[in-house]
Amino acid sequence: MSQHSAPAPGAGPGTEAERLARAALTRLIEPGSVLGTTAVRVWGAVRALQILSGVDTPGPDERQELSLVLAGEGTPLTERTWTRSLEGWAARTASLAPERDLESLGRLGGGLLVPGDAAWPPGVEDLGPSAPVALWYRGGGPVPRQESTLAVVGSRDATAYGQSVTRTLASGAAARGLTVMSGGAYGIDAMAHRAALASGTGTPPTAAVMAGGLDRYYPAGHEDLLREVSGRGVLLSEMPPGTSPTRHRFLQRNRLIAALSGAVLVVEARWRSGAQNTAGHALGLGREVGVVPGPVTSPQSAGCHRLLRESPAVVVTDLEEALGLMPGGLGTGPEPGSGRGPGVPSAAGSGTESPDARIHDHLTVEELLVYEALPLRSPVPVDRLCAVAGLGPGTVMGTLKKLQRQSLAEQHASGWRRGPVSHG
Repeated sequence: MSQHSAPAPGAGPGTEAERLARAALTRLIEPGSVLGTTAVRVWGAVRALQILSGVDTPGPDERQELSLVLAGEGTPLTERTWTRSLEGWAARTASLAPERDLESLGRLGGGLLVPGDAAWPPGVEDLGPSAPVALWYRGGGPVPRQESTLAVVGSRDATAYGQSVTRTLASGAAARGLTVMSGGAYGIDAMAHRAALASGTGTPPTAAVMAGGLDRYYPAGHEDLLREVSGRGVLLSEMPPGTSPTRHRFLQRNRLIAALSGAVLVVEARWRSGAQNTAGHALGLGREVGVVPGPVTSPQSAGCHRLLRESPAVVVTDLEEALGLMPGGLGTGPEPGSGRGPGVPSAAGSGTESPDARIHDHLTVEELLVYEALPLRSPVPVDRLCAVAGLGPGTVMGTLKKLQRQSLAEQHASGWRRGPVSHG
């Protein structure tokens, strides 16, 4: 029986009611929502779904218990935060269909993992209040063990140098029995998966963590690659079938890559990049981070050099040093103290601004969720934006006005779409 096999209904935390509730909650709650995930942890999935979806309201004792736990985590619960969150969840309640989602992915050879399942990866619990409520999977391979998983991440517009280094390091690690994990994107991610598939002896040889639903392969240009990863390894996601990847979900996906891995290797990364974001999460979780240096003239290596200068990441120049990042150290490892700096760069970056900074880098989480929900061409009404962003109408309208002032959103008779700056 595969590690993916679900426990029999009624078996502790993996009961059918629990599994259905967590499947629904993956559609209701955005990844990384501390309030939503804490409610699940405090009240249990079934009760949390009743309250968050508006079927019932919490009693005084339930509300107090949630408030105390959140306060202990440094995120006090205010009435305004609770009301706005309920409005956002209400916008998605009509779309909840956990039985359909489970059946849909089941037909594709996948399913849902919940805490308590034999295959539930314990590493994600290191994420604390933002740990996922469940994980969707698709594929034939088991969920890899953290201690034998090396994440290899980097730039989408990889150079020939970056591709060559990735092929050497990823294939070497996979040949030693490690699982090579990445995000399925163009560039470094794709080369890491391909190298692992070609040389891997581990179970599975590779795994991809996705930012959208696993019922379709994204990006579409990688359908053949991701189909092979699914066939010989496994695809993982917090998002239920039918959901689209957004910038916010990509950033949250990065924390999963870090948590599921024993160490993270960054081959190429621009000054601001998802690879740096993944490295920041890894360092925050106590994972080792290795960085491959590149030419000082290459913008694709600017983020790597920044990590070496500003964080405790270490230089990696060959396979033995890459293996040395892993728990227990499979190789010689980098020299102690090499490439170490005083701090960890934030996800958004700090200090000098990058010449390739993007127009949405400054947006708050709410602004980014609404911005990502806006279509490029045909305007849509506010209620549609509420359902996609998972925010209440008042929040969405206020955010749209802010985006409009920055020319990131524009209003038409039939609704809202992205503004001219977005197209420029």
